[in-house]
Amino acid sequence: METDGRPAGRVTLATVAGALGVSRATVSNAYNHPERLSPRLRDQVLATARELGYAGPHPLAATLSRGRVNALGLVYEDPMSFAFSDPAAVLFLQGVSEVCEREDLALVLISGGPNSAVARVALVDAVICYCDVPIEGSLAAIVDRGLPFVVVDGPRLPGAGHVGIDDRRGAAAAARHLLDLGHTHLGVLAMPLVDDAWEGTADLDRQDRARYRASRERLLGYREAVEAAGLRWSAVPVEERSPYGRDAGRRAAAALLARRPRPTALLAMSDELALGAMAAATDAGLAVPGDVSVVGFDDVPAAADAHPALTTVRQPHREKGRRAAALLLRPDPGRDEHRLPVELVVRDSSGPPPWR
Repeated sequence: METDGRPAGRVTLATVAGALGVSRATVSNAYNHPERLSPRLRDQVLATARELGYAGPHPLAATLSRGRVNALGLVYEDPMSFAFSDPAAVLFLQGVSEVCEREDLALVLISGGPNSAVARVALVDAVICYCDVPIEGSLAAIVDRGLPFVVVDGPRLPGAGHVGIDDRRGAAAAARHLLDLGHTHLGVLAMPLVDDAWEGTADLDRQDRARYRASRERLLGYREAVEAAGLRWSAVPVEERSPYGRDAGRRAAAALLARRPRPTALLAMSDELALGAMAAATDAGLAVPGDVSVVGFDDVPAAADAHPALTTVRQPHREKGRRAAALLLRPDPGRDEHRLPVELVVRDSSGPPPWR
């Protein structure tokens, strides 16, 4: 079946070859080796391709004849189970998968970080590093192989494409929201700052040594808003638990809510931590937001479904995955940087302090 003279469904190199009655190699040569065709035949191939809506081969697909495997690698610093259990990671993975499906690319999941043994030998053409690599961190396995790569959420690195958000701006908006409501006693639930399985309060020295970019930037955002309101950042307790997840948020919040004076509002660096904090408030017999307000970061689906619905900072996880994968289809992804927007979403988990 055809629509406006074009075949229905996806138009491929084989579609053009069939329409002309030539081989797929002939169509491929029109794009990749024009010297192998007469000018007349090449013009005919390109004209037919335009009529059918075929834009030509993507850079990765065009390299198959030169030994490429037509696969993207997706590197996680966390165990592979994280990719399928953390809501934000799941959304990101969906975005990457959408591009891979559209472009007929395989997707290879690699756990253990960019310097793992698997990262050194995985059969892939390019790599997405979905890991908050430390500022002094090493991507030696990827760099040594000469593979194109994109860093997501980590620091901007020479030679690599980058996709991320303005973590500091989002965190500052979350803190300002609580300060504008009248809260002056805040507490922070932190994602890991240093890779040492720490359980306890993160003092100023530990905050200064934060190894991970997202954690460091979100702390700075909170701090900027607090100090701009005339409050002392050193008076804001920051609790850190490991491993990262909802239970870590529950335990960190329990410690904060046991303080005297008790914080009237909690800033969580992720929705998973925030949802754990809401559970801790229930454990302590406290109402959210009547006794304590809670604000997260991410806006995963569970945030809107929580009771009460969670106030949080929205970031476009699925679009982040799409952008990262799409960058690797370009000839030189290392030149590209995409900073996606964040937005404070106010729901029912935040309100004025109890005395107001």
